[in-house]
Amino acid sequence: MTAEGANESVDDPPGYDVAAVNRWVDENVEGLTPPFTWTQLEGGHSNLTYALVDQNGEKAVIRRPPQGELLPKAHDMGREFKVISGLGQTDVPVPVAYGYCEDPSVTGAHFYVMSQVDGKAMYTDEMVEEWLDIPARKRLGESFVSTLAALHSVDPADIGLDDLGRHDGYVARQLRTWYGSWEFSKEAAEYDDDRIHQLHTELSAAMPEQGPARVVHGDYGLHNCMVGQDGALTAVLDWEIATLGDPLADFAYSLNAWGDPDSEPSPAMHSGATRAPGFDGPAVMIERYEQATGADLSQLNYYRAFNYFKTACILHGVYSRYLEGKKSTEGIDVPLLKERMIATIDLAVDLWE
Repeated sequence: MTAEGANESVDDPPGYDVAAVNRWVDENVEGLTPPFTWTQLEGGHSNLTYALVDQNGEKAVIRRPPQGELLPKAHDMGREFKVISGLGQTDVPVPVAYGYCEDPSVTGAHFYVMSQVDGKAMYTDEMVEEWLDIPARKRLGESFVSTLAALHSVDPADIGLDDLGRHDGYVARQLRTWYGSWEFSKEAAEYDDDRIHQLHTELSAAMPEQGPARVVHGDYGLHNCMVGQDGALTAVLDWEIATLGDPLADFAYSLNAWGDPDSEPSPAMHSGATRAPGFDGPAVMIERYEQATGADLSQLNYYRAFNYFKTACILHGVYSRYLEGKKSTEGIDVPLLKERMIATIDLAVDLWE
């Protein structure tokens, strides 16, 4: 994670007791010399994420959950720290894990400190065209797939992550969870769709047998990767929902978000970063992943349909909360959100038929 896109430095960052953090780092982290200059980072989502620069110019990043009451397993900084600590032993590019504080008395919540990684996250085609030349965009596609293949080739037991989650039933649990979300949200959303119920029934009945469990990121995309100007991934970030699961489901998720520069954009695509000229399309990405992992991709359409089903259920839940007034609609195109949800169902059905 880099300070690119950061705001101005702050003296009193919300959610942090600066003096207490300085003391904790001084006592528990080697290589950093407090006090720090603090600068808020964009792209940290709801977690409070700041760039730190110490007295010797060394750079780091600190990350803690948002303030307020949280669900028990939400914003699990310990989980993130454990994952990047384990993956630091592999070829998967992650920040260096400096230290984790599980004592909330220090600054009101658990937090961790990691290295700051150079690069930028790519959210839009405009960002791509500003940061990467045409050859670098092709290299980015190669690096993106090879990094995911490296992740899925690691035995979790070899890096201390064998207890990160259950080893079986990943897709079954996801289907159950997100179908339950749809059922719970349909009244508030004032929208139901028979195709969701049919997809749930048919996907549940046709579920492939899961192979060996691997670490799955859960939201692997260019928005969660740092990219060097040469097109190589410098780090994969935001591991808080990582678990053990089916690597093909993880690959299909990333593939669904990889826009094809040779086709018309779909309302279901939330990001157009890979539609910039120079990117290879999904067919090339599939070939690369198959060659890198040796995986049997004969049922890839199942996993892609499953992920579109899941995404539609997530969007449905978000849409319902907007209609209920539980989330601010300022700056949000709520009708477009509904359009995206329906377009995502269309894609699931098209792949599954």
